Amino acid sequence: MNIYFAGSIRSGRPMAADYRSIIGMLDEHGRVLTRHVGDEDLLEQEESLSETEIYERDAAWMGQADILVAEVTVPSTGVGLEIGMALSAGLPVIALYHDTSGAALSAMVAGNRKILLIRYLDPADLKLKLEPVMKKSRMDATG
Repeated sequence: MNIYFAGSIRSGRPMAADYRSIIGMLDEHGRVLTRHVGDEDLLEQEESLSETEIYERDAAWMGQADILVAEVTVPSTGVGLEIGMALSAGLPVIALYHDTSGAALSAMVAGNRKILLIRYLDPADLKLKLEPVMKKSRMDATG
């Protein structure tokens, strides 16, 4: 199963370690196409790419994805666009929200019945909640 992981890039670098942890969890269920989201130095890595190149690369990965998993604790226009693209393409969407963050969760995510929202307290809680959902998604993707 190809997994598109979305997380805030330009505003979300403080969450890079959390993103890496989530990517590690997702690795157990398929191929994470967007592993770079967890890289601490991602902004520097992408300096050599134009915004058009970044969009085209990410859109191509979206075209290969079987599922989108988005960490939505840090609000991001880009993550919102990726969620919309995935929904438009008929992909399953899982949104992860760190409940103790104090950040406001978008009603457009929380209120959308096509998005499976997982609220979590810490990495152990997330793993416990994400594991069965990803196993089911992997089974659904393989038929």
